[in-house]
Amino acid sequence: MITRMAKTLLLAGIGLFYALVVFNNLTDFGSNYQFVQHVLSMDSTFPGNHGMYRALPSPTWYLAFYFSIIAWEIASTVLLWWGFVKLMRALQLSASKFNAAKRIPIMALTLSLLMWLVAFLSVGGEWFLMWQSREWNGQEAAFRNFAVVALVLLVLLQPDTDLQP
Repeated sequence: MITRMAKTLLLAGIGLFYALVVFNNLTDFGSNYQFVQHVLSMDSTFPGNHGMYRALPSPTWYLAFYFSIIAWEIASTVLLWWGFVKLMRALQLSASKFNAAKRIPIMALTLSLLMWLVAFLSVGGEWFLMWQSREWNGQEAAFRNFAVVALVLLVLLQPDTDLQP
């Protein structure tokens, strides 16, 4: 029972994190919008780099990217909390039912991992050369978030067995 509770609470911790991320992005829209603007415009990458043709110096692009990130975060948040509820309801059920209840949380955590890996580390970090920026480099934070979510996913993926009397 303790491992099931640990899995459920770790999932809730990631859900709380995402809820706060969404809250911050919606209530302090300008701060992270600025981040997206600088990454997409590539205005703080190394001078004279040969990747500047990739820059998207347009508010339309900034908003499109930022809104898609927020939508991705909202979808992850909803799935994380939905998964938490499913795990809570299955806490005392058979191992097969608890394992089946993990489907939504696994999907939520995978969606989260893909955001950090694809949107931040791949697109932002490599395509828009975010790694070259001292001020607007979110790779360390993205990797930290990726690692935390990955650890929770690995814990959750451990199969549960029926409780012994």
